[in-house]
Amino acid sequence: MSEKTSFTSMAGPKAEGEAPEVGFGMLGYAFMGRAHSNALKTLPYMMYPPVAVPKLVAISGRDESEVGEAAKRYGYQKYYTNWREMVEDEEVQVLDNGGPNDVHAEPSILAAQLGKHILCEKPLARTAEESKTMLEAVENAGVKHMVAFNYRFVPAVRMIRELIDQGAFGQIYHFRAIYLQEWIMPHYGENKIWRLDKKVAGSGAIGDLGAHIIDLAHYLVGGMKSIAANTQTFIKKRPLPDGSGDGEVDVDDAFVAAVEFENGALGTLESTRFAGGRKNYNCFEINAEKGSVRFNLERLNELQVFWVDEEPKETQGFHNVLVTEDYHPWWDYWWPQGHIIGWEHTFIHEINHFLDCIVNNREVGPHGATFEDGYKAAVVCDAIVESANGKRHVDIKY
Repeated sequence: MSEKTSFTSMAGPKAEGEAPEVGFGMLGYAFMGRAHSNALKTLPYMMYPPVAVPKLVAISGRDESEVGEAAKRYGYQKYYTNWREMVEDEEVQVLDNGGPNDVHAEPSILAAQLGKHILCEKPLARTAEESKTMLEAVENAGVKHMVAFNYRFVPAVRMIRELIDQGAFGQIYHFRAIYLQEWIMPHYGENKIWRLDKKVAGSGAIGDLGAHIIDLAHYLVGGMKSIAANTQTFIKKRPLPDGSGDGEVDVDDAFVAAVEFENGALGTLESTRFAGGRKNYNCFEINAEKGSVRFNLERLNELQVFWVDEEPKETQGFHNVLVTEDYHPWWDYWWPQGHIIGWEHTFIHEINHFLDCIVNNREVGPHGATFEDGYKAAVVCDAIVESANGKRHVDIKY
């Protein structure tokens, strides 16, 4: 590019006076509970001065000994074994819902009815229909709501969005994305965990991994017009965790899909948890009128970019860009250039954005994913299943 490109500082205006405390109630203490708790504790001294200070009021989970230990470890003031009691706690102002997919809807709807703001892990719910009930609840209540599509908060991804908004790439022709993991392959010896149970998870790789790349497609390219997909379940039965025998795996292990976007772009989406050697390989590429850009989550501080008008032609090609300069998104909060950040930092950026929206009454979108965005991702997830089952193209109707 011959023209200089500018990027938005993520610091933004602060609340006047001393930063207020905002009380958080965390549903879930495992993977996401730990990731979100880490962000809540780190945020006040790194996103400084903070727009608000998260107060770790309570955490909830079904196993009393486990959730009690989690409360002690993470620093929550109290714990509950009944999520309803935590949501009804008057000190809890924000429900941070990091539980399994089957407890996304009911606690979030109750929180909205009680006037509490909600940050909910993805996928928003097990189906589009269930997601719509959550969207209606937060809209009726007028509370702030965000889905934890944290990859919107990777500096390199935000930079790509800003370049697109500035017209740097021109018309987008293609979006291709893959999200590959390996952790339920047979050599890991996984039992039939909740992520392999449709009643709890809703879907398999589609909701677990596919929802992320669907949201990135929406965020970077726009709405989808139609989709054609195939799904596969490679291992039909797995041992039950209690040792009582085998249980049927009734969710997808993998999917592939071809997409037409509303703006005329074409795309491909693929997710699997059976890609040996791939740990957390969320990779997408955009090909457009004025250039191409490629991102790989396993190297999240970098992107590869190509400009079609670059001179001299003799050295034209893809360039690897290290996204760690102080003028890149969020880097005014972190380290000198070249001193990279990691996956956990996306949650800090994400929650800081949500607190800014709460304290300063800002809109969560377009950069934060609202429950409407979560619902739209669920619509596409359902369309993938419908297309695969019916062996046909499906029109996307949000």
